[in-house]
Amino acid sequence: MLFKDARVTQIIFLGLFMGLGVGTRDWTVQPSLILVVVASCLITQWLLSAVVEYAKHSQESSRSDIYSKLNIIISPKVLTSLRSALITSLGLSLLLRSNTPETMAIAGFCAISSKFLLRYQNKHFFNPANFGIIAALTLTNDAWITPGQWGTDWWYLLLFLGLGGVVLKQVGRWDTSLAFLLFYGGLEAVRNLWLGWSWDVWQHQLMSGSLLLFALFMLTDPRSIPNSQTGRLLWSGAIAISTFVLQHYFYLSTAIFWSLFNCLLAFSPRTGRTN
Repeated sequence: MLFKDARVTQIIFLGLFMGLGVGTRDWTVQPSLILVVVASCLITQWLLSAVVEYAKHSQESSRSDIYSKLNIIISPKVLTSLRSALITSLGLSLLLRSNTPETMAIAGFCAISSKFLLRYQNKHFFNPANFGIIAALTLTNDAWITPGQWGTDWWYLLLFLGLGGVVLKQVGRWDTSLAFLLFYGGLEAVRNLWLGWSWDVWQHQLMSGSLLLFALFMLTDPRSIPNSQTGRLLWSGAIAISTFVLQHYFYLSTAIFWSLFNCLLAFSPRTGRTN
């Protein structure tokens, strides 16, 4: 069934979030830039998936006529892989901002290419959307992140938790998000007590829509996180600690994305992800 595929659920929910952001938060998002990043992700995924399938087909069969090549390009495996590319493009559209189509195209291309070029035993070294964000931030001069774009309204919190819970139930990676939020929330609570601030400040920090979107939809990619539960808990804790340090001691507004990037590199497929 179509809706048994967690990717379809994610596409629907991320599309809903985009509509809500534009409709209720007055985001100044250019539709043309969204189309660029979506097209960049889909085209890159389609071409690279076709190349991979063609290479497999060439090893298994000596037949290489035009009809067999066309069958590979439009094969169900290649076409269904576009769902994951659409998820990546929606994630980039929600989190990354730029004024030029070239930057969004670079983000989409780098995000999808990383899945094919930086992998080991069917696992990705990096989360694709996160890699695209880091690539855009480092390779261009006009890319930025807007962590406060969702505000701190209660109904956004409930919406993210509710829909995120549906996705987590399907992918079976609830422990990853929960561990990250508990680690990060605990660190923020200790800092809050140390500074003598009211608990409203702590509540405000944890009600960030961007933080919840990151924790519920980006940290749970089965292809780029440790397989074992122990590995996932340690990995989530490392990301939370890194985020806390980069945010409060280095004043980095993109701390969560750099933390995920660095921890994915540290927990490489050869070490922490194949157990």
